[in-house]
Amino acid sequence: MSKKRWLALGAAIILFLMSTVAGVFTSQTTDQIRGLDNNLFTSEETNFSEKIIKNGTNLGKIVVLDVNGAIVDSGDVESMFTSPQYNHRQFLKMIEKAGEDDSVKGVILRVNSPGGGVAESAEIHHKLTTFKEEHNKPLYVSMGSIAASGGYYIATPADKIFASAETLTGSLGVIMQGMNYSELAEKLGVEIQTVKSGQYKDLLSPYREMSEQEREILQSMVNNSYQGFVNVIAEGRDLTKQEVREIADGRIYDGRQALELNLIDQYGYFDDVVDAMKNDEELGDVKVVQYTDDFSFGSLFSVSANKIIRQNTDLELLQLFTQPNAPRLMYLYTK
Repeated sequence: MSKKRWLALGAAIILFLMSTVAGVFTSQTTDQIRGLDNNLFTSEETNFSEKIIKNGTNLGKIVVLDVNGAIVDSGDVESMFTSPQYNHRQFLKMIEKAGEDDSVKGVILRVNSPGGGVAESAEIHHKLTTFKEEHNKPLYVSMGSIAASGGYYIATPADKIFASAETLTGSLGVIMQGMNYSELAEKLGVEIQTVKSGQYKDLLSPYREMSEQEREILQSMVNNSYQGFVNVIAEGRDLTKQEVREIADGRIYDGRQALELNLIDQYGYFDDVVDAMKNDEELGDVKVVQYTDDFSFGSLFSVSANKIIRQNTDLELLQLFTQPNAPRLMYLYTK
């Protein structure tokens, strides 16, 4: 790799460290402010603001919840680089807040995501399902340029799903990936020494070839998560499980194909979804608001690091340095 790219990687790492320090500083400062004025931050659940997208003359409001980027928990290292604009824990609190607020007459989930973790996607799905069951409020989905894999999984509880003809969706399935450095280590003269308590303790180790028995173990886990994906699609879209399996082979679909396969309900951009909810639910001219996270120095540095990395470093080297060592089950559209 060129000297320029090594310098870019070093700059990105420095920015990452700075974002971590800034995050700690922001957290401590916020705690101090909470102690001085309890009216400013009443609780963890309300530590976000409302941004008015459209004013209205009627009482009540439609809340827009955004899933923008990879669906990974904010505690994961990879989220600092691939999805600085999505905060998983905060998003779950937003769903709860929208349900508890009597002035909220409906929710639009705006999805622009290639998917993400199996656990995180399932957690969002559970929250949205609970939201509908307990509060009896309409839930519509507005898909952006991409709403694939886990991005589609979280859309399945919706009353209606809208997408444009050009939206990329589908990629219905599960993936688990790892890297194998064994040949590289051998060429570099690196000997990997492992002491383990059981035969499969270093399952999917990057330092050796995977055995057939290990592949079977991991495949069974993938199959279990895949069955969960099939179940939520079948239930949410009123399809049989066999019908879902026929289309859930991992391939990507555009909006036209998704409409033919009953994966979405109709074409529409965000404004169309707003109008449809107002008309379908007879809400009248209610205002439309967006729940947003508070801005912090940490988020600024994270975005900056993300931009530098994407522009100046090799993707494979980035993944090597930034992804957690443990492979994960993912509902993710990836190559």
